[in-house]
Amino acid sequence: MRQKIGKRAASFLLAAVMAVLAVLPASSAAVDKMADVQYPYVFVHGMGGWGSDEGINSFLPYWGATTGALMPRLRDNGYECYDASVGPISSCWDRACELYAQMTGGTVDYGKAHSQAHNHARYGRTYDTPLFEGWGTKDKKGILKKVNLVGHSFGGNTVRLLTELLANGDSAEREATPAKELSPLFTGGKANWVHSVTTLCTPHNGSTLRYIADDLNLTDLVKAVSYIYAGIMGRSPLNGFVDFHLEQFGLTAIPGESAQDRLLRALKLIFEETDDSVVTDLSPDGAALLNERIGMERNIYYFSYSYLTTHQSAFSDHQVANADTLLVLIPFANLIGKYAVNTDTDYPIDARWLPNDGLVSVVSAQKPSDDPGVDFDASHIVQGSWNVMPTLPGDHGTVIGLNADRDKTLQFYLEMMQMIESLPKTAN
Repeated sequence: MRQKIGKRAASFLLAAVMAVLAVLPASSAAVDKMADVQYPYVFVHGMGGWGSDEGINSFLPYWGATTGALMPRLRDNGYECYDASVGPISSCWDRACELYAQMTGGTVDYGKAHSQAHNHARYGRTYDTPLFEGWGTKDKKGILKKVNLVGHSFGGNTVRLLTELLANGDSAEREATPAKELSPLFTGGKANWVHSVTTLCTPHNGSTLRYIADDLNLTDLVKAVSYIYAGIMGRSPLNGFVDFHLEQFGLTAIPGESAQDRLLRALKLIFEETDDSVVTDLSPDGAALLNERIGMERNIYYFSYSYLTTHQSAFSDHQVANADTLLVLIPFANLIGKYAVNTDTDYPIDARWLPNDGLVSVVSAQKPSDDPGVDFDASHIVQGSWNVMPTLPGDHGTVIGLNADRDKTLQFYLEMMQMIESLPKTAN
């Protein structure tokens, strides 16, 4: 009897072992299938910035700045990287539409509802080829090609809005546009096209510099100078050296298109439109409206980096610029460092907004105020919530290599990308 029981036990154990062994090869195959997968990285510049399309990038690369071009060095280290070019003074919406068209190839579609609401052309320039091939499609192994989005300053707001539109589209555009005319950007259902979103010195909650400029009666002047300059440059031989991407307002001649004498009419149009601009989106009130519409996707990794270039004054509660702050940013760092009460709107501003990087308060760069977030923990990186990185020393330009150490700048990105590469990947 004992012998029969022993044989049964042995048979059961053998069957269990065989079942486990039968599963293991499949699991190993699944792991091996994703082991060599690497998604491209797309870098998006901030307000006033540029990408690889602009001639200025050959002389002063936005990514790398005074340390030299960053993209080639990252590629030399085995990463597939692209630096996109979008409107440097355009609204977050317009920039997201431009980024999508550049990444997929095709004509920029700002949306029927949006363009009618803001009184500008619906279509912009056409990109004959995508930034890279295969985004959002599956390869022969059935693996979906996703992307890692990286945005500096206002580029962070841009990649967040692009991700939101990919995931959920836009109901106003779907209602206003016949199905056959609707851009795929506005249909939604593409959250799985994005693997990670990383923001660097991004004004998620806006910048108090907008209020400070209002108090000094400078906002309208800065806007006027910016658009007049853009209009002149956009109709000169230098269009393409510094490209403002303002075709939708008729302010920039599309590259290859003959110049037309519409500058004054275009300027009148753009000055009559007060909401569809970077000036609005960079205010805390404008950023709050953006944050209301931008959600977080449960299967996407989110990371935020903030920088600090101020310290508390010995004579007051204000924050003052450190000695090594980029010279041009020192006045702005000091102005932000003492703006603790909002006298312009009802948006709540307090002493938490004083520490800053010369353009953006640390509290604004960490995450949108109402979004979920946790302090970064390398052993437990979460999806669908901000992984808030420790605040680093430096100013708004340090992270892109402006007046920074060449080796440290490269090392920062290599460590960031190695961390992203270590994250689990899925085939779909």
